[in-house]
Amino acid sequence: MGKSVLLIEDERNIIEAIGFILSRDGWEVTTHSNGRDAVEAVRTRRPDLVILDVMLPDRSGFDILKDIRADAELAATPVLMLTARGQEKDREMARRAGASRYMTKPFSNAEMLAAVHDLVGS
Repeated sequence: MGKSVLLIEDERNIIEAIGFILSRDGWEVTTHSNGRDAVEAVRTRRPDLVILDVMLPDRSGFDILKDIRADAELAATPVLMLTARGQEKDREMARRAGASRYMTKPFSNAEMLAAVHDLVGS
């Protein structure tokens, strides 16, 4: 059985692209598209990896990440932050919030696969 990833993203084209890239590589991909109950989605699905958009409806990815890191049962879950904002201050906010890795959009298929494999060790 493949490893699982929870993609928390609200842009349909990004969801389809990442879903295709990772599914083709053997990952089980589930998606969630709002920030309001994203932490509950992580808690319920217990993925091997979370790919988390920064700008989501209802709640910031940074706030979601802080909650994931504060939850003892979820804290060790690798989280790849994904955003269109690549300024150094955004990268620093992600580091402070506990991001395992930070990737800007647009990204290449190879870059996404390398990051996922690096974070999960597969």
